[in-house]
Parts: sequence; C-alpha cells; structure tokens
Amino acid sequence: MVKHIVMWKWKDEVKQDHPEALVASLQERFKALLGVVPGLKEIEFGANYNGGEYDIALYCAFATKEDQDAYQTNPAHLAVAEIVRASTCGRACVDYEIA
Repeated sequence: MVKHIVMWKWKDEVKQDHPEALVASLQERFKALLGVVPGLKEIEFGANYNGGEYDIALYCAFATKEDQDAYQTNPAHLAVAEIVRASTCGRACVDYEIA
C-alpha cells in the first residue's frame, strides 16, 4: 500500500476571499476520483483548522507505486490539480509505502 500526502498554502488573494466554497468544491472533485482512477483506494481532502504553515491537505492511498504514477497523469486528476495549482503558492509532499 502506498500513501500520498500533499499540503498546500493558499495564494494571498484566495485566503482573503474566504475559500470555504472552494474547499467544498475541491472535496467533491477529489472524492469523485474514487472509482475513476484505477488503483486509488482512499482519498481525503480538507482545510487545516489548526493554524500552521499549510492551509489545505490531501491524503491518498494506492495499491501500488505504479497506480500512484498512473494517478499523476490521469486526466481526471489533472483537471482537479489545475484548480489547486491556480489557487496555491506553496506545496509539500510525502510519499511512503507500507508493506
């Protein structure tokens, strides 16, 4: 099992516009990837309510590293990623495998 965790910072203009509706939209879009992206077993997206450096986070679980690689180029994922990239200015990512 492969875990993929990503955190982003909102752009200042997004943060000032109170991005709650954007968070809700992204939650729906990421959740819709289940059953569409082969090998994607779990997916969660949410806003950080506890302060800190990052504003939003994504958690995914894949059956294999190959499934994770395929997710990165899947058109459905790329459509959601485009929205995230347009709204964020900083990113951190961790990927790890559980035997």
